[in-house]
Amino acid sequence: MKALVAAFALLPALAHGADAWHFDFGAKPAAGRTAVASGTPYSAERGYGFETGAGAPVFFSADLPEGNYNVTVTLGDAKVATTTTVKAELRRLMLENVKAAAGETVTRTFTVNLRTPQIAAAGDVAAGAVKLKQPRESLGEAWSWDRRLTLEFNATAAVRTLDIVPVKAPTLFLLGDSTVCDQSGEPYASWGQMLPRFFKPGVAVANHGESGETYRDSIGRRRLDKILSVVQPGDTVVMQFGHNDQKQIKEGKGGPFTTYQAEIRTHVAGIRAHGGVPVIVSPMERRGFDDNGKVRPSLIDYADAARQVAQQLGVAFIDLNAMSKPFYEALGPENSKLAFAEPTPGHIDNTHHNNYGAYELAKAIVVGLRQAKLPVAAFVADDFGQFDPAHPDPVAAFAVPASPGFTNLRPLGDEANK
Repeated sequence: MKALVAAFALLPALAHGADAWHFDFGAKPAAGRTAVASGTPYSAERGYGFETGAGAPVFFSADLPEGNYNVTVTLGDAKVATTTTVKAELRRLMLENVKAAAGETVTRTFTVNLRTPQIAAAGDVAAGAVKLKQPRESLGEAWSWDRRLTLEFNATAAVRTLDIVPVKAPTLFLLGDSTVCDQSGEPYASWGQMLPRFFKPGVAVANHGESGETYRDSIGRRRLDKILSVVQPGDTVVMQFGHNDQKQIKEGKGGPFTTYQAEIRTHVAGIRAHGGVPVIVSPMERRGFDDNGKVRPSLIDYADAARQVAQQLGVAFIDLNAMSKPFYEALGPENSKLAFAEPTPGHIDNTHHNNYGAYELAKAIVVGLRQAKLPVAAFVADDFGQFDPAHPDPVAAFAVPASPGFTNLRPLGDEANK
Protein backbone atom coordinates (compact mmCIF):
# COMPACT_ATOMS: atom_id res chain seq x y z
CA MET A 1 0.00 0.00 0.00
CA LYS A 2 0.95 3.60 -0.49
CA ALA A 3 3.01 5.34 2.17
CA LEU A 4 2.43 8.74 3.68
CA VAL A 5 5.56 10.78 4.28
CA ALA A 6 6.22 12.21 7.72
CA ALA A 7 5.80 15.74 6.44
CA PHE A 8 2.37 15.02 4.95
CA ALA A 9 0.97 18.33 6.15
CA LEU A 10 3.58 20.21 4.12
CA LEU A 11 2.78 18.59 0.78
CA PRO A 12 1.95 21.07 -2.01
CA ALA A 13 -1.37 21.20 -3.81
CA LEU A 14 -1.97 18.67 -6.58
CA ALA A 15 0.25 19.47 -9.53
CA HIS A 16 -2.32 18.65 -12.22
CA GLY A 17 -5.01 20.76 -10.56
CA ALA A 18 -7.91 18.40 -11.28
CA ASP A 19 -10.87 18.42 -8.92
CA ALA A 20 -12.99 16.24 -11.25
CA TRP A 21 -12.20 13.37 -13.61
CA HIS A 22 -13.98 11.81 -16.57
CA PHE A 23 -12.27 8.56 -17.55
CA ASP A 24 -12.91 6.22 -20.48
CA PHE A 25 -11.43 2.72 -20.44
CA GLY A 26 -12.59 1.80 -23.95
CA ALA A 27 -10.67 1.67 -27.23
CA LYS A 28 -12.49 4.73 -28.60
CA PRO A 29 -12.94 7.25 -25.78
CA ALA A 30 -15.65 9.86 -26.12
CA ALA A 31 -14.75 13.52 -26.54
CA GLY A 32 -13.96 15.28 -23.29
CA ARG A 33 -12.89 12.09 -21.52
CA THR A 34 -9.45 11.02 -20.36
CA ALA A 35 -8.46 7.80 -22.12
CA VAL A 36 -7.00 5.14 -19.85
CA ALA A 37 -5.18 2.25 -21.48
CA SER A 38 -5.26 -1.13 -19.77
CA GLY A 39 -2.58 -1.40 -17.11
CA THR A 40 -1.70 2.31 -17.05
CA PRO A 41 0.22 2.58 -13.75
CA TYR A 42 -0.56 5.29 -11.26
CA SER A 43 1.92 8.17 -11.20
CA ALA A 44 1.83 11.44 -9.30
CA GLU A 45 2.69 13.33 -12.49
CA ARG A 46 -0.26 11.81 -14.35
CA GLY A 47 -2.55 12.03 -11.33
CA TYR A 48 -4.32 8.74 -11.99
CA GLY A 49 -3.73 5.11 -12.90
CA PHE A 50 -3.91 1.54 -11.73
CA GLU A 51 -2.11 0.68 -8.50
CA THR A 52 0.95 -1.40 -9.38
CA GLY A 53 1.19 -4.89 -8.02
CA ALA A 54 -2.48 -5.00 -7.07
CA GLY A 55 -3.36 -7.93 -9.34
CA ALA A 56 -7.02 -8.93 -9.33
CA PRO A 57 -9.24 -7.30 -8.17
CA VAL A 58 -8.20 -4.10 -9.92
CA PHE A 59 -7.38 -0.93 -8.00
CA PHE A 60 -7.65 2.42 -9.74
CA SER A 61 -6.67 5.76 -8.17
CA ALA A 62 -7.18 9.42 -9.03
CA ASP A 63 -5.72 12.44 -7.25
CA LEU A 64 -8.29 14.75 -5.70
CA PRO A 65 -8.61 17.37 -2.96
CA GLU A 66 -10.31 16.49 0.31
CA GLY A 67 -14.11 16.46 0.14
CA ASN A 68 -17.18 14.56 -1.02
CA TYR A 69 -17.51 13.19 -4.54
CA ASN A 70 -20.19 11.61 -6.66
CA VAL A 71 -18.69 8.64 -8.46
CA THR A 72 -20.53 7.32 -11.51
CA VAL A 73 -19.47 4.05 -13.15
CA THR A 74 -20.73 2.55 -16.40
CA LEU A 75 -20.40 -1.22 -16.23
CA GLY A 76 -20.77 -4.04 -18.72
CA ASP A 77 -19.05 -6.08 -21.41
CA ALA A 78 -19.97 -6.45 -25.07
CA LYS A 79 -19.53 -10.23 -25.09
CA VAL A 80 -20.09 -11.66 -21.62
CA ALA A 81 -22.31 -11.08 -18.61
CA THR A 82 -20.62 -9.31 -15.71
CA THR A 83 -21.11 -8.97 -11.97
CA THR A 84 -19.35 -6.02 -10.40
CA THR A 85 -18.68 -5.10 -6.79
CA VAL A 86 -17.02 -1.75 -6.05
CA LYS A 87 -15.21 -0.78 -2.87
CA ALA A 88 -13.56 2.55 -2.07
CA GLU A 89 -10.44 3.52 -0.15
CA LEU A 90 -9.97 0.78 2.47
CA ARG A 91 -12.60 -1.79 1.46
CA ARG A 92 -15.63 0.46 1.97
CA LEU A 93 -18.46 -1.38 0.23
CA MET A 94 -20.11 0.97 -2.28
CA LEU A 95 -21.80 -1.26 -4.88
CA GLU A 96 -22.67 -4.91 -4.34
CA ASN A 97 -22.83 -7.43 -7.21
CA VAL A 98 -24.21 -5.18 -9.95
CA LYS A 99 -25.21 -7.45 -12.83
CA ALA A 100 -25.10 -6.63 -16.55
CA ALA A 101 -26.06 -9.03 -19.33
CA ALA A 102 -23.76 -9.51 -22.31
CA GLY A 103 -23.92 -6.38 -24.44
CA GLU A 104 -25.71 -4.41 -21.72
CA THR A 105 -24.40 -1.38 -19.87
CA VAL A 106 -25.48 -0.42 -16.37
CA THR A 107 -24.75 2.95 -14.75
CA ARG A 108 -24.55 3.42 -10.99
CA THR A 109 -23.63 6.42 -8.81
CA PHE A 110 -22.41 6.53 -5.22
CA THR A 111 -20.98 9.24 -2.98
CA VAL A 112 -17.54 8.94 -1.39
CA ASN A 113 -15.70 10.99 1.22
CA LEU A 114 -11.99 11.72 0.77
CA ARG A 115 -9.90 13.12 3.61
CA THR A 116 -6.39 14.04 4.75
CA PRO A 117 -4.97 14.35 8.30
CA GLN A 118 -4.80 18.15 8.17
CA ILE A 119 -7.11 20.05 10.50
CA ALA A 120 -8.13 23.55 9.48
CA ALA A 121 -8.89 26.09 12.19
CA ALA A 122 -12.66 26.25 12.75
CA GLY A 123 -14.05 28.29 15.63
CA ASP A 124 -12.71 26.72 18.82
CA VAL A 125 -10.76 24.05 16.86
CA ALA A 126 -7.10 24.90 16.38
CA ALA A 127 -5.27 24.12 13.15
CA GLY A 128 -3.06 21.04 13.16
CA ALA A 129 -3.31 17.40 12.17
CA VAL A 130 -4.73 14.08 13.31
CA LYS A 131 -2.12 12.13 15.29
CA LEU A 132 -1.96 9.06 13.07
CA LYS A 133 -0.68 5.79 14.48
CA GLN A 134 2.73 4.91 13.10
CA PRO A 135 3.16 2.84 11.01
CA ARG A 136 -0.38 1.40 11.06
CA GLU A 137 -2.11 4.41 9.55
CA SER A 138 0.81 6.02 7.74
CA LEU A 139 1.61 2.80 5.84
CA GLY A 140 -0.95 0.01 6.12
CA GLU A 141 -3.94 2.36 6.15
CA ALA A 142 -2.54 5.11 3.95
CA TRP A 143 -5.38 4.81 1.46
CA SER A 144 -7.68 6.31 4.11
CA TRP A 145 -5.60 9.48 4.40
CA ASP A 146 -3.86 10.29 1.11
CA ARG A 147 -4.90 12.81 -1.53
CA ARG A 148 -6.29 10.28 -3.95
CA LEU A 149 -9.46 8.29 -4.30
CA THR A 150 -8.82 4.57 -4.72
CA LEU A 151 -11.51 2.27 -6.09
CA GLU A 152 -11.44 -1.53 -5.97
CA PHE A 153 -13.23 -3.39 -8.77
CA ASN A 154 -13.63 -7.11 -8.28
CA ALA A 155 -12.16 -9.57 -10.80
CA THR A 156 -15.26 -9.97 -13.00
CA ALA A 157 -15.74 -6.23 -13.36
CA ALA A 158 -15.97 -4.57 -16.75
CA VAL A 159 -15.66 -0.84 -16.20
CA ARG A 160 -16.33 1.28 -19.27
CA THR A 161 -16.37 4.83 -17.92
CA LEU A 162 -15.72 6.47 -14.59
CA ASP A 163 -16.76 9.99 -13.56
CA ILE A 164 -15.65 11.58 -10.30
CA VAL A 165 -17.24 14.95 -9.57
CA PRO A 166 -17.11 17.07 -6.39
CA VAL A 167 -20.47 17.45 -4.67
CA LYS A 168 -21.87 19.34 -1.70
CA ALA A 169 -23.57 16.50 0.11
CA PRO A 170 -24.40 15.79 3.75
CA THR A 171 -21.87 13.62 5.53
CA LEU A 172 -22.44 10.72 7.91
CA PHE A 173 -19.32 10.68 10.10
CA LEU A 174 -18.31 7.60 12.08
CA LEU A 175 -16.15 7.50 15.20
CA GLY A 176 -15.25 4.24 16.89
CA ASP A 177 -12.84 1.39 17.49
CA SER A 178 -11.79 -1.69 15.51
CA THR A 179 -15.40 -2.87 15.23
CA VAL A 180 -16.27 0.37 13.41
CA CYS A 181 -13.15 1.45 11.49
CA ASP A 182 -12.04 0.55 7.96
CA GLN A 183 -10.05 -2.65 8.45
CA SER A 184 -7.34 -2.94 5.80
CA GLY A 185 -7.09 -6.73 5.43
CA GLU A 186 -9.24 -9.84 5.30
CA PRO A 187 -10.66 -11.62 7.27
CA TYR A 188 -11.38 -8.57 9.43
CA ALA A 189 -14.22 -6.19 8.65
CA SER A 190 -16.38 -3.66 10.48
CA TRP A 191 -19.93 -2.43 10.19
CA GLY A 192 -18.55 0.98 9.26
CA GLN A 193 -17.02 -0.48 6.08
CA MET A 194 -20.32 -2.04 5.03
CA LEU A 195 -22.53 0.94 5.86
CA PRO A 196 -22.04 2.95 2.60
CA ARG A 197 -23.65 0.14 0.56
CA PHE A 198 -26.98 0.80 2.29
CA PHE A 199 -27.21 4.47 1.30
CA LYS A 200 -28.25 6.20 -1.90
CA PRO A 201 -25.97 8.66 -3.65
CA GLY A 202 -26.27 12.07 -2.06
CA VAL A 203 -24.80 11.28 1.35
CA ALA A 204 -21.16 10.40 2.10
CA VAL A 205 -20.04 8.05 4.87
CA ALA A 206 -16.76 9.29 6.40
CA ASN A 207 -15.28 6.64 8.68
CA HIS A 208 -12.90 8.18 11.24
CA GLY A 209 -12.77 5.14 13.52
CA GLU A 210 -9.49 3.44 14.40
CA SER A 211 -8.45 0.18 16.00
CA GLY A 212 -7.64 0.13 19.69
CA GLU A 213 -9.26 3.44 20.52
CA THR A 214 -11.62 4.96 23.05
CA TYR A 215 -13.59 8.18 23.44
CA ARG A 216 -10.49 9.48 25.22
CA ASP A 217 -8.28 8.62 22.24
CA SER A 218 -10.72 10.30 19.89
CA ILE A 219 -10.09 13.51 21.79
CA GLY A 220 -6.36 13.04 22.35
CA ARG A 221 -5.51 12.06 18.78
CA ARG A 222 -7.70 14.88 17.48
CA ARG A 223 -10.06 12.64 15.50
CA LEU A 224 -12.97 14.53 17.01
CA ASP A 225 -11.30 17.84 16.12
CA LYS A 226 -10.87 16.70 12.52
CA ILE A 227 -14.60 16.06 12.25
CA LEU A 228 -15.47 19.34 14.00
CA SER A 229 -13.26 21.21 11.52
CA VAL A 230 -15.28 19.99 8.51
CA VAL A 231 -18.76 19.11 9.84
CA GLN A 232 -21.58 21.11 8.30
CA PRO A 233 -24.91 21.98 9.93
CA GLY A 234 -27.15 18.92 9.78
CA ASP A 235 -24.34 16.39 9.28
CA THR A 236 -24.62 13.25 11.41
CA VAL A 237 -21.88 11.92 13.72
CA VAL A 238 -22.34 8.30 14.85
CA MET A 239 -20.12 7.20 17.76
CA GLN A 240 -19.48 3.72 19.18
CA PHE A 241 -16.79 2.96 21.75
CA GLY A 242 -16.60 0.64 24.73
CA HIS A 243 -14.46 -2.41 24.01
CA ASN A 244 -11.19 -0.63 24.73
CA ASP A 245 -12.64 1.79 27.29
CA GLN A 246 -13.11 -1.28 29.53
CA LYS A 247 -9.35 -1.50 30.01
CA GLN A 248 -9.41 1.81 31.89
CA ILE A 249 -11.11 0.05 34.82
CA LYS A 250 -8.24 -2.40 35.26
CA GLU A 251 -5.73 0.42 34.86
CA GLY A 252 -7.57 2.58 37.38
CA LYS A 253 -8.10 5.32 34.81
CA GLY A 254 -11.85 5.41 34.48
CA GLY A 255 -15.13 3.56 34.27
CA PRO A 256 -18.44 3.43 32.41
CA PHE A 257 -20.45 5.76 34.64
CA THR A 258 -17.65 8.25 35.26
CA THR A 259 -15.00 9.07 32.64
CA TYR A 260 -16.75 7.20 29.82
CA GLN A 261 -19.88 9.28 30.21
CA ALA A 262 -17.88 12.47 30.69
CA GLU A 263 -16.02 11.86 27.43
CA ILE A 264 -19.29 11.18 25.61
CA ARG A 265 -20.55 14.52 26.90
CA THR A 266 -17.44 16.23 25.50
CA HIS A 267 -18.13 14.72 22.07
CA VAL A 268 -21.81 15.63 22.10
CA ALA A 269 -21.11 19.21 23.16
CA GLY A 270 -18.52 19.71 20.43
CA ILE A 271 -20.66 18.20 17.70
CA ARG A 272 -23.69 20.26 18.66
CA ALA A 273 -21.64 23.45 18.90
CA HIS A 274 -20.58 22.95 15.28
CA GLY A 275 -24.09 22.19 14.02
CA GLY A 276 -23.80 18.42 13.81
CA VAL A 277 -26.28 15.78 14.93
CA PRO A 278 -24.70 13.34 17.45
CA VAL A 279 -25.77 9.70 17.63
CA ILE A 280 -24.57 7.39 20.42
CA VAL A 281 -24.25 3.66 19.71
CA SER A 282 -23.76 1.06 22.43
CA PRO A 283 -20.91 -1.44 21.79
CA MET A 284 -21.98 -4.78 20.32
CA GLU A 285 -21.37 -7.87 22.45
CA ARG A 286 -18.48 -10.26 22.05
CA ARG A 287 -19.17 -13.84 21.03
CA GLY A 288 -19.70 -15.93 24.15
CA PHE A 289 -22.58 -18.21 25.19
CA ASP A 290 -23.91 -19.73 28.38
CA ASP A 291 -25.17 -23.32 28.68
CA ASN A 292 -28.62 -22.26 27.47
CA GLY A 293 -27.33 -20.78 24.21
CA LYS A 294 -27.75 -17.19 25.39
CA VAL A 295 -25.09 -14.55 24.90
CA ARG A 296 -23.06 -13.84 28.03
CA PRO A 297 -23.04 -10.06 28.60
CA SER A 298 -19.55 -8.61 28.65
CA LEU A 299 -20.21 -4.94 27.88
CA ILE A 300 -23.55 -4.32 29.56
CA ASP A 301 -22.24 -1.59 31.88
CA TYR A 302 -20.97 0.38 28.87
CA ALA A 303 -24.23 -0.17 27.01
CA ASP A 304 -26.21 1.04 30.03
CA ALA A 305 -23.90 4.02 30.51
CA ALA A 306 -24.23 5.01 26.85
CA ARG A 307 -28.03 4.73 27.01
CA GLN A 308 -28.18 6.74 30.23
CA VAL A 309 -26.11 9.65 28.98
CA ALA A 310 -28.00 9.68 25.66
CA GLN A 311 -31.28 10.03 27.58
CA GLN A 312 -29.85 12.75 29.81
CA LEU A 313 -28.60 14.76 26.85
CA GLY A 314 -31.55 14.09 24.54
CA VAL A 315 -29.30 12.43 21.97
CA ALA A 316 -30.35 9.75 19.48
CA PHE A 317 -29.34 6.29 20.73
CA ILE A 318 -28.84 3.02 18.84
CA ASP A 319 -28.64 -0.02 21.10
CA LEU A 320 -26.33 -2.19 19.02
CA ASN A 321 -25.46 -4.11 22.17
CA ALA A 322 -29.07 -5.26 22.46
CA MET A 323 -29.40 -5.98 18.73
CA SER A 324 -26.19 -8.02 18.56
CA LYS A 325 -27.46 -10.57 21.07
CA PRO A 326 -30.42 -11.96 19.08
CA PHE A 327 -28.22 -11.92 15.98
CA TYR A 328 -25.60 -14.18 17.59
CA GLU A 329 -28.24 -16.32 19.29
CA ALA A 330 -30.12 -16.84 16.02
CA LEU A 331 -26.95 -18.32 14.54
CA GLY A 332 -26.17 -20.31 17.69
CA PRO A 333 -22.94 -21.09 19.55
CA GLU A 334 -21.37 -22.95 16.62
CA ASN A 335 -22.68 -21.16 13.53
CA SER A 336 -22.05 -17.76 15.08
CA LYS A 337 -18.39 -18.42 14.37
CA LEU A 338 -19.28 -17.74 10.74
CA ALA A 339 -19.88 -14.07 11.61
CA PHE A 340 -16.45 -13.57 13.21
CA ALA A 341 -12.95 -13.34 11.82
CA GLU A 342 -10.87 -16.51 11.62
CA PRO A 343 -7.30 -15.28 11.05
CA THR A 344 -5.86 -18.79 11.46
CA PRO A 345 -7.74 -22.07 10.90
CA GLY A 346 -9.73 -23.06 13.95
CA HIS A 347 -8.96 -19.88 15.88
CA ILE A 348 -11.96 -17.54 15.98
CA ASP A 349 -11.59 -13.92 17.04
CA ASN A 350 -14.63 -13.51 19.28
CA THR A 351 -14.54 -9.71 19.20
CA HIS A 352 -13.92 -8.82 15.56
CA HIS A 353 -16.22 -9.68 12.69
CA ASN A 354 -15.72 -10.91 9.16
CA ASN A 355 -17.50 -9.49 6.11
CA TYR A 356 -20.76 -11.31 6.81
CA GLY A 357 -20.93 -10.31 10.47
CA ALA A 358 -20.03 -6.71 9.67
CA TYR A 359 -22.67 -6.60 6.91
CA GLU A 360 -25.42 -7.76 9.28
CA LEU A 361 -24.41 -5.30 12.01
CA ALA A 362 -24.39 -2.48 9.45
CA LYS A 363 -28.01 -3.38 8.72
CA ALA A 364 -28.75 -3.11 12.43
CA ILE A 365 -27.25 0.40 12.43
CA VAL A 366 -29.49 1.38 9.51
CA VAL A 367 -32.52 0.10 11.44
CA GLY A 368 -31.40 2.20 14.41
CA LEU A 369 -31.06 5.34 12.29
CA ARG A 370 -34.57 4.79 10.96
CA GLN A 371 -36.06 4.14 14.38
CA ALA A 372 -34.46 7.32 15.70
CA LYS A 373 -36.10 9.21 12.80
CA LEU A 374 -32.83 10.90 11.89
CA PRO A 375 -32.79 13.00 8.69
CA VAL A 376 -29.99 10.88 7.24
CA ALA A 377 -32.38 7.91 7.19
CA ALA A 378 -34.06 9.52 4.16
CA PHE A 379 -30.98 8.43 2.17
CA VAL A 380 -31.30 4.71 2.98
CA ALA A 381 -31.10 2.66 -0.23
CA ASP A 382 -34.38 1.69 -1.83
CA ASP A 383 -33.48 -2.01 -1.79
CA PHE A 384 -32.77 -2.10 1.94
CA GLY A 385 -36.20 -3.36 2.94
CA GLN A 386 -36.45 -4.54 6.54
CA PHE A 387 -33.99 -6.21 8.92
CA ASP A 388 -34.60 -8.18 12.11
CA PRO A 389 -31.43 -9.21 13.99
CA ALA A 390 -33.27 -12.28 15.29
CA HIS A 391 -33.73 -13.40 11.68
CA PRO A 392 -30.44 -12.53 9.96
CA ASP A 393 -29.62 -13.17 6.32
CA PRO A 394 -28.47 -16.75 5.70
CA VAL A 395 -24.71 -17.05 5.81
CA ALA A 396 -24.80 -19.18 2.64
CA ALA A 397 -26.50 -16.36 0.73
CA PHE A 398 -23.78 -13.81 1.51
CA ALA A 399 -21.79 -13.17 -1.67
CA VAL A 400 -19.73 -9.99 -1.29
CA PRO A 401 -16.35 -10.79 -2.89
CA ALA A 402 -13.38 -10.72 -0.55
CA SER A 403 -10.65 -8.17 -1.13
CA PRO A 404 -7.03 -9.16 -1.68
CA GLY A 405 -4.70 -8.82 1.25
CA PHE A 406 -5.02 -11.25 4.15
CA THR A 407 -3.65 -10.74 7.65
CA ASN A 408 -3.48 -12.93 10.71
CA LEU A 409 -2.51 -9.93 12.85
CA ARG A 410 -5.29 -9.03 15.23
CA PRO A 411 -6.51 -5.42 15.21
CA LEU A 412 -5.16 -3.20 17.97
CA GLY A 413 -6.94 -2.93 21.29
CA ASP A 414 -9.40 -5.27 22.99
CA GLU A 415 -7.61 -8.41 24.11
CA ALA A 416 -10.61 -10.19 25.63
CA ASN A 417 -11.87 -13.46 24.18
CA LYS A 418 -9.25 -13.84 21.49
